[in-house]
Amino acid sequence: MPQNTRSMHVILMLALSLLMAVGARADMPRSFENEYSTRIFGIKVTVTHTLSDLDEGGQQLRFEADSWIGNIVEITRFDWTEDGTVVQPNKYFYKRRGLGKDRDAELTFDWDKERVTNDVQGVSWNMDISENVQDKTSYQVQLQRDLIAGRDNLVYEIADGGELKRYRFEIVGEETLDTPLGKVDTVKVMRSRDDDDRVTYAWLAKDWDFLLIRLQQKEDGDSHSITINKARINGKRIERF
Repeated sequence: MPQNTRSMHVILMLALSLLMAVGARADMPRSFENEYSTRIFGIKVTVTHTLSDLDEGGQQLRFEADSWIGNIVEITRFDWTEDGTVVQPNKYFYKRRGLGKDRDAELTFDWDKERVTNDVQGVSWNMDISENVQDKTSYQVQLQRDLIAGRDNLVYEIADGGELKRYRFEIVGEETLDTPLGKVDTVKVMRSRDDDDRVTYAWLAKDWDFLLIRLQQKEDGDSHSITINKARINGKRIERF
């Protein structure tokens, strides 16, 4: 894969690896629509991140990372447990076009049977799961709820590709950032990985329900980042921080 195409793939996958809008107040956003952007080798990459209510009940979280050389979309549809503390994903969709070989995946969760059906590139298989298992997108909403509750053990089991993977997060400090929407005070969160030198950081706005402001991934001496340029929460546009 050419260097510029490989780097673009890193940015697009980075955008989907940790995007979140997490809240520290009792009221979580019912909706948001945020946009992030970057340039790499002169190529513009735009990432949109949207939470919305579904007509049939439940909610949907959607990502799209788009450039002229490729597009990635991830969607999760989920409900909450009766006490409102645990996200229960129902359906997860992934679609990649460009950036090498096209890829499609769909996960269907059956919580009565504690089983998830994986359908990847037309091949299906089942996997047993336990309560609290998340998909590759729904964990972000669960992380939001856990931070609201003041928890610091931010570890999640993720159903991914027919196996369970563990995602770990740690709050590592605070910083004030300059952004296209002005200066903003943030909390810096790190995602760590077992047996992997990749490190991912997210900066979350303290006074804006911990909205994701910047995302950065470092690996093998390279660093890639995306930064917010538009934000709308519960239908209200953020003009300036």
